[in-house]
Amino acid sequence: MTAPHTDVEQVEAANTAFYEALERGDFEEVASAWLTPADLGVDEEYHDPADAGVVSCVHPGWPVLTGRGEVLRSYALIMANTDYIQFFLTDVHVSVTGDTAVVTCTENILSGGPAPEEGEELGPLVGQLVVATNVYRRTPSGWKLWSHHASPVLAEEDDDTPTPP
Repeated sequence: MTAPHTDVEQVEAANTAFYEALERGDFEEVASAWLTPADLGVDEEYHDPADAGVVSCVHPGWPVLTGRGEVLRSYALIMANTDYIQFFLTDVHVSVTGDTAVVTCTENILSGGPAPEEGEELGPLVGQLVVATNVYRRTPSGWKLWSHHASPVLAEEDDDTPTPP
């Protein structure tokens, strides 16, 4: 067992590496950030790929994705359709208990799509504010993502807007 402050530092590093891989569009690194059946001591040859309990992901506005294949397909789709993305993480909090860690943060996302006209480098940049919870599990090869859940933050329009209960 490692010291608590070392665990927190390792989880923070794993979390940062995950977002940096997304920014670079590095699918292999994004895939390596997620738990595999082998990480859980399950024989991959006999593992049922439909097992929903291994990993899960909720992107803003998407249904729950379960299973490693479904989760990784979603990231491949996002990366294929996003020309530019950058994450500025704020309000990062890491909590470690045993072999499980929970990271909560605000994803301040800046992204751009394809150029609207030939010769332009990038379409207009769009900002989005998302809160996320990332659950990690300790494995022999380091901390791996078990679950990611992200939800958009609704912007306040004015003082007359009613607040939710």
